[in-house]
Amino acid sequence: MVELNARRLDIDALRALWAIRHHGGVTRAAEALGLSQSAVSHKIKRLETGLDCDLLSRKPGTPTFTARGEDLLQYAGRILGLHDEALLSFSKSPLAGRITLGMTEDMACSDLSRILARFRRLHPEVTVRTKVRMSLVLRSLLEQGEMDAAILQLFDHEVRPTDTVLLREGLHWVKSLDFVLTPDAPIPFLSFDDDCFYRRWAFDIGQDSGTVLETVFECASAAGIRSGVLSGLGIALLNGRYVTSDMEIIDTDLPVPPQLAYVVRRTRKARNPALDTLIAEITSEINRYGTLVLAS
Repeated sequence: MVELNARRLDIDALRALWAIRHHGGVTRAAEALGLSQSAVSHKIKRLETGLDCDLLSRKPGTPTFTARGEDLLQYAGRILGLHDEALLSFSKSPLAGRITLGMTEDMACSDLSRILARFRRLHPEVTVRTKVRMSLVLRSLLEQGEMDAAILQLFDHEVRPTDTVLLREGLHWVKSLDFVLTPDAPIPFLSFDDDCFYRRWAFDIGQDSGTVLETVFECASAAGIRSGVLSGLGIALLNGRYVTSDMEIIDTDLPVPPQLAYVVRRTRKARNPALDTLIAEITSEINRYGTLVLAS
């Protein structure tokens, strides 16, 4: 017990470890944390020394984290979450009211759910009603004043000055590794439904470029599209968070997709202090880690 009491997990070191996972390396983690690469490496080294084990693999071609590093990451996420929630609980101001918030499926399947749950615990007098819809539907609901704000996807060139940009992400044509495109034949296309702006862009640009797409599979769920791609049914447009190592990005012979932006768009209603606080917490979380990871 004496030995255990003498050992400590440094919060800043755990945050550095967590940032390495979220940003994909020490260099990017250092940039996101506003530290030098050597400072991040030093924090990790001190953590390794204190725990008497290697947390990062330092051999080329090996995974970034060792098995012990992966174990610690599981604890780090929980520790940092409780640490940050405790700090917020002492700085919160009394809030009350109702918020109607829209979001897309991939936001609902990310750790945004964790942020919303924490917000509810910290502000029990605020009711948050969430609607998950396609981006085009969310835009329409906002225009009709049926929700207070929405976290939605759009093409980068469509961002408005009043939007709060959360992050940007690539959009890619993808296929399974063993799927072969047949020259001079219509391209089998796996599509979201009619309310998907990926789909509208694909067919509009296809007409302009001479690319012939034939819809062979239609599904409103990103998980369904991913499954269809991996089964070899055809090609699809997927944003970066859904592209995995068992897919191939097609970067020739097809029009280059525009970059995506995730934004918070609000209605023109009077300011809502509860909504202001929620958006600030979501923005802070994304700025800290650079993204919202998909929930496991």
